Amino acid sequence: MNWLSNRRFILPYALIFLVSIILLAVLIPLTSRLAYARSAESGLPPDFTLTYLSVGAVALVAMLASSIASSIYSQRNISVIKQLTVTTRQLGEGKYHSFAIPRQVESVPEMHALSQALEETAAKIEDQISALSTEQVMLSTVLGQMTDGVLIASHDDRVQLLNAAGEKLFGFEENAALGRSVIEVIRHHALVELWNITKAGKSKTITIEIGADHKFLQVIGIPLGEQLPGRSMLLFQDLTQLHRLEIVRKDFISNISHELRTPMASLKALSETLLDGALEDPVHARHFIVRMDTEVDNLTFLVNELLELSRIEAGRTSFEFQRIHPCDLMNKPYERMLLQAERAGLSMSMDCNRDLPTVFADPDRIAQVFINMLHNAIKFTPPGGHIHLGAWIHENMVVFMVQDSGVGIPEKDLKRIFERFYKVDRARSGGGTGLGLSICKHMVEAHGGYIWAESEEGRWSKLFFTIPIASG
Repeated sequence: MNWLSNRRFILPYALIFLVSIILLAVLIPLTSRLAYARSAESGLPPDFTLTYLSVGAVALVAMLASSIASSIYSQRNISVIKQLTVTTRQLGEGKYHSFAIPRQVESVPEMHALSQALEETAAKIEDQISALSTEQVMLSTVLGQMTDGVLIASHDDRVQLLNAAGEKLFGFEENAALGRSVIEVIRHHALVELWNITKAGKSKTITIEIGADHKFLQVIGIPLGEQLPGRSMLLFQDLTQLHRLEIVRKDFISNISHELRTPMASLKALSETLLDGALEDPVHARHFIVRMDTEVDNLTFLVNELLELSRIEAGRTSFEFQRIHPCDLMNKPYERMLLQAERAGLSMSMDCNRDLPTVFADPDRIAQVFINMLHNAIKFTPPGGHIHLGAWIHENMVVFMVQDSGVGIPEKDLKRIFERFYKVDRARSGGGTGLGLSICKHMVEAHGGYIWAESEEGRWSKLFFTIPIASG
């Protein structure tokens, strides 16, 4: 033991030893002289009994003092050890912030190194726990914000993690899903089969359609044996929107092909007829050329509507907004389409109150919306029917309506009639591009409004759209 580091331990014993030597140095000569003096008086040999008793007494007192010092030192060490034990327990319980080394340790050299080691360990563990907590928060945040569902389960088929997207997908909150069986949570035979393959250590990807809302999913099974032994993961990627876009793309190609093929086939037939000799007959030649001109107009109209829709969707359409009365928005398209309706054997009426507030709108664009709606109404209303235009205020919007007494729209088609090229069966037989209502939808939304349809099949249809009231 080093003297400097253990001086507090040695000092009491050194002091006892020093006092004992001094006492012996005083008592032994004193008692010896006394013994010799008594021997000279009595003529008997010297009696050193008192000397021996003095030495024994000093030794006994020294031993007793040493025992007391040792006991005090031991009690102090035991007290410090107990306090260090409590502190170590706090460290084990994760109480790093309340962790503190008792001051008494400084008086016990043997415990000082231990206390320093505990303090360093506590600091390192706290840093590591803090880093792990930060990583856990980051991981939880990432998993919570992911649009892909994540499910991790153990080898005994018990769910150990389900993120927010997975909760929404399967209708389970994570707390309710944890500890449940995989089969109970995913509830789909194809997913259960994929899970069994993944659990066996094989990666696999499948695509399935699940749920009443027909979600189209790509599911990837990933064994986590190397990183997390005994665990596997299912990753659910929602491809519903991509799947719908693919359907729209296919419909677009199919519809545009159909719309182009019909006039082109007519043009081909008419040109062949003319080349086969109809040119020699001026009356028939003129009839065929007029029909060809009509088909060219149809193609031009289709291309123009495609270009218009493309510009609108790309945000390249310019609008000239102005404060205008709702009735003024309705008058021009009403007058323009009135003659066409009369030729089809239909009657038209308009109801617009001049007390309505003004709106901010582009008159030409809204006129195009009305014309497209009226064109549809005329096309699908039998002779003798009636078409009515109306406008009224609702909350902070002006609502416009085009109502007809035509064939109506099937309920299943009501939400889709504003899609590009979408047509019900009757519409397909009646011609048209199927782009008119889609253009209407974009025009209205560009004005900050909303468009929708209502219908009773076989009796009537109503098309509505709104424009916000002009403020100030």
